[in-house]
Amino acid sequence: MKIRNSAKAVIIENGKILLTKNEDREGSFYLFPGGGQNHGETLTEALKRECLEEAGAGVDVKELLHMREYIGKNHEHASFDSAVHQIEYYFRCKPHRATLEYLPPTNPDSHQVGVVWLLIEELANYRIYPKAIVHPLQQLAKGIDSPIYLGDVN
Repeated sequence: MKIRNSAKAVIIENGKILLTKNEDREGSFYLFPGGGQNHGETLTEALKRECLEEAGAGVDVKELLHMREYIGKNHEHASFDSAVHQIEYYFRCKPHRATLEYLPPTNPDSHQVGVVWLLIEELANYRIYPKAIVHPLQQLAKGIDSPIYLGDVN
C-alpha cells in the first residue's frame, strides 16, 4: 500500500485555533482542516482546497510547523486503519478574512458536524487528533521552539 501525503492547516487567531468538529460513537473529536494531496497537486494547493472544503476558509499557506507520521497498525485504531500510512504536514495558515466567521464548508468530511474555535491553552481538555501535537502547538503559541518532526504518533 502507498504512503499518503496530507496537508493540515494551523489557523490561529486571538489565542484560538480553528478545528473541524466531528462525531463518532465515542462522542466529539476535533481535527485540523486539511486532507490528502492529489496527484499533480502541490501540498499548498491541496491545503488551500481542503480549507475551503472543510472550513469554508480561504487561506494563505505560510511556513511548515510540524510533520507527523501515522502508521495505523501502531496505534489504538489499528482494528480499522492498520493499512494506513500517512505523512501529515502542518502549515501555519493565515485566513483571507479578518473575522473568526467563515463560509459554510463546501465538502465536509463524513464525520464532520461543524467548525469551531478552541482556546489553545485548553486543547488538552478535548479529544484532538493527533493528541501529540497539542503540547508542541501550545509551546509554539508561547514563542518556545518545538520539534518539526513529531514521529509516528497519534
